[in-house]
Amino acid sequence: MEPLEQVDIGPEYLGQDPEILHRRILARKAELADRLLILCHHYQQEAVFRHADASGDSLKLARIAAESHDAEFIVFCGVHFMAESADILTSERQQVLLPDLRAGCTMADMVTRPQVEWAWQELAGQIDAERVVPVTYVNSSAAIKALVGEKGGSVCTSSNAEKVLQWALARGERAFFFPDEHLGRNSAAAIGLPADQVLVWRRDQPLGGNTPEQIRRAKVLLWDGYCSVHMMFQAEHVEAWRRRDPAVRIIVHPECRYEVVSRADQYGSTEAIIKAVSESPPGSKWAVGTEINLVRRLQDRHPDKEIHSLSPFQCLCATMYRIKPAYLLWVLDNLAAGRVVNRITVPADIAAAARLALDRMLTIK
Repeated sequence: MEPLEQVDIGPEYLGQDPEILHRRILARKAELADRLLILCHHYQQEAVFRHADASGDSLKLARIAAESHDAEFIVFCGVHFMAESADILTSERQQVLLPDLRAGCTMADMVTRPQVEWAWQELAGQIDAERVVPVTYVNSSAAIKALVGEKGGSVCTSSNAEKVLQWALARGERAFFFPDEHLGRNSAAAIGLPADQVLVWRRDQPLGGNTPEQIRRAKVLLWDGYCSVHMMFQAEHVEAWRRRDPAVRIIVHPECRYEVVSRADQYGSTEAIIKAVSESPPGSKWAVGTEINLVRRLQDRHPDKEIHSLSPFQCLCATMYRIKPAYLLWVLDNLAAGRVVNRITVPADIAAAARLALDRMLTIK
């Protein structure tokens, strides 16, 4: 799939006053009515998030997209791989649009189908590769999801990675988890796998930088990808908060390093983080290890609690931040004029194989 290029939407949109943008988006939403569904990931800036018809983490949004049979246009305020998944899970009459085509994911870019196919060939020289079950984090391209579907594997999200990993190990001798090394490691630890049975596959080295003996001993192989935002959280940040305020509870996303997750009081997906903080009693103190827009939203919505970012630095997802109100309005203006822009489409053959992996994820309990 050749990537499309984002057109310059010009000063008519980019130079517009924020409040005018807000009012124009509301007007277009009212005009398009039930033909339109705007989905927003939790990491979106508030100026976009306020216009969401539905919000959530990757798993929740995948389920919403799969169940949204009525909307003709689904505008996905997230990143490219999320819009691809929505296109795969929706009907042919529905169209998925991404407001800014430059909203990608650096983690998803860290694994390509040719790289995984080469790794599989190398594995086949050491073990029975037919007994390896692949698991890909939803933060991956449709091409990777298709390969996983073809090989009998499943997609996972940060909400269900542990369950999917257990499912994979019950179906085969080993699991190959990509692209996020840290979500894979934390999930393996959570289901009780010894550390010496979890191996990192370094994509630029023969046999992933491992010996044949190490590969034969491993139960889980981890691709060496990562989230640039969650890598900013350090074990020292946890220790600093412990010293500063023993009453603070630390909750982090499982894309963080094991050294961070293992020191936290709780960890979980964005949905789990929101639930934990929201349901805590007034006066609760939290240090949250995830993207700053979500942390700020929690602060705004729970003024009766003391909520901080775990890191002293601003941990912003720069690619998610590309979705701005100006681009959302531009898409809606075009829809109102009968033009579809920035449509995300996955070729039928890739979509069919990727859907196998996505459907398995949605059915694993």
